[in-house]
This record gives sequence, C-alpha cells and structure tokens, in this order.
Amino acid sequence: MKRAAAASGACVLALLLLLSPGRALAADASYRSLGTANNPDWMRRLPDATSLAALSLPGTHESMSVHGGSLTQTQEDFGDSGGTLTAQLRAGIRMVDIRLRVNAGNTLTVHHGATYQNANFDDVLTALGDFLHAHSGETVLMRLKQECTGELGSCTDATGQQSFPDIVDAYVTRRPGLFWGPSVHRAAAAATPTLGAVRGTAVLAVLHGTHGGPIEHYGLAQFADWHDGSSAYVQDEYTVPNVGAIATKRDQVRRFLDATSAGDRTRMYVNFGSGSSLFAQPQQVAGGAYGVQGVDPFLLTYLNEGPEVHTPVVRTGMLMLDFPGGGLIDKIISYN
Repeated sequence: MKRAAAASGACVLALLLLLSPGRALAADASYRSLGTANNPDWMRRLPDATSLAALSLPGTHESMSVHGGSLTQTQEDFGDSGGTLTAQLRAGIRMVDIRLRVNAGNTLTVHHGATYQNANFDDVLTALGDFLHAHSGETVLMRLKQECTGELGSCTDATGQQSFPDIVDAYVTRRPGLFWGPSVHRAAAAATPTLGAVRGTAVLAVLHGTHGGPIEHYGLAQFADWHDGSSAYVQDEYTVPNVGAIATKRDQVRRFLDATSAGDRTRMYVNFGSGSSLFAQPQQVAGGAYGVQGVDPFLLTYLNEGPEVHTPVVRTGMLMLDFPGGGLIDKIISYN
C-alpha cells in the first residue's frame, strides 16, 4: 500500500513539474530574447575565400516550431508563415532546421511531429529568397527533414504523392538561383564551399529521411554519415529524460564545443543545444528550471569566460539552439 501511494505521489509530482515550467525561464541575454539581436549583414565583412567550415554560425533547432504547446514549441513566435524565420535571419541566424510533411498535391508543409506550424515550404523559401535578395552578402545553411513517421505523436504523409526528394526537386526548380546548385543535386554530394561561392544563396547541408538517414547524395559530402542523433561531426543527443539531466546535456554540448574549437578547421561541426522528453520540455532544457542551469545561459557564460577558467573557444561551429537570446547570438557571431 505504501509503495503504491509513493508511486502515485511520484506521478503527481512529475505531472506538476510538467505542467508548471518554473520561474527560472525568464528571458535574458542568452534565452528568449532573439529580437534584441540585429545582424542582417554580418557575413558581408568576411573574406570571400573563407571556408564555411571555418565559420561560427548561430542556428536554430526546429526553426519554425512555434505551435503545439510546451512540449512542441522550440522557438519564439514572431508570426506564422515566414514571420518567425525572417526574424531569425535578421537576428543573425545562419543555419536553419526545417521539418516537412508531404501533403496532397505534392506540396510540403512545416510540422513538428503531429503539429502543423502554420507555415508551408513555399513560405520558408519566400522568406529565404526575400532575405538573401536584400542581403546578398549572406548565405543560409539548411537542414531539411521529412518529418512524418506515421508513429504515435508524429504525422502521416498524404498517400498517392511523389517521393519526398522528387517533391523537393520540384520546389527547387520553381525557385531558380535560390539554392547553391551543387548542394541540391541528388547524384553527387558537394564539397564544402567558400563563402564567396555561396553568397546570396541557400546551401542545403543535408536532406534527411523520416528516421534521420541522408537521402541519396543531396547536400554536402561531409554529412553523408549524419544519421539520426550524433555522428562524427554532429552532436545531437536529443533525449533529456528529466530536468536533472540537463546538466548532462550541458556537458555534451561543452565537450563537443571544445572539440570543435580544437578540431580540423576544414571540417564542419554541428552542435545541438536542444533536447527534450516528457519530463524536460524544450524551454526547460534551453532556459533552465528548478535551480538547474539551462543550455543557453551556460553557453553564454562559457563563451565569455577567459583563459584563467578554461582554454578559450576560438570557433563554435554551428550551434543549433532552442529559444536563443540576442546576447548569445551576438557572441557566436563575434568569433568570426
């Protein structure tokens, strides 16, 4: 009887933790203040010969996910369609993570699991095209993923449609010049380009299937082994089982950040600061909760620390974040 009561109490406590994210989630320079950053042309001053691999890029995980509640939302809401993406690009975000569902009429809509994010792939491409036309010295890297697995909690693609890569090809064809050509050919992956080669265009880094495996040879050759989760140049330990485990996630991000800083500057590193589970919401992992420091404030502190504390970071690679603050975005850009 006592064991049953204790178990019941634990379930109630877990439910309360899930429903009340805690006061630690206030916005600051590291978290939920993207609108305070204004970096629409920060790449323009960099030499054309700079390899994309040498850059420190602020990025967003599930870049368009602003609907569905605390278990689904990963970014501040700056409007449906392309509004949220446009705000991120103006702030200085230069790698985005777009998840798509196949719909009737061979169209693609933006989803996070089962939740439609009130945006279509055309909205994404329009926002990108408008931004890059106005800021032609910039480039934006993109991870595209077929979101729907048909499993519980996910979405299901419409039946009777073309294959996902065929539909992506059709969108690319309708937007000539938007993408850097070598990155959107399925037959041969592209070498990592210089900034000068891709200014004014979007670069497809990888095209992922429903469970994370790369589709054919789209994107950059370096990411041929980027499957679901982590790989040689990707840290994406996305399961954070509870609030206490945020400390483990912080350490995974830190270790990979140190490896990036000391690593081969001809290689691109992608470091996901995001994570979640039923008992650790994306906002809690990013911003912290119940006395546990979140990934975003930890990163801003770590990047600001001098050599008397640890070996200074000299390159961040691509940091893929939930709810990044303006100060954190500015700090990542400063490494360039």
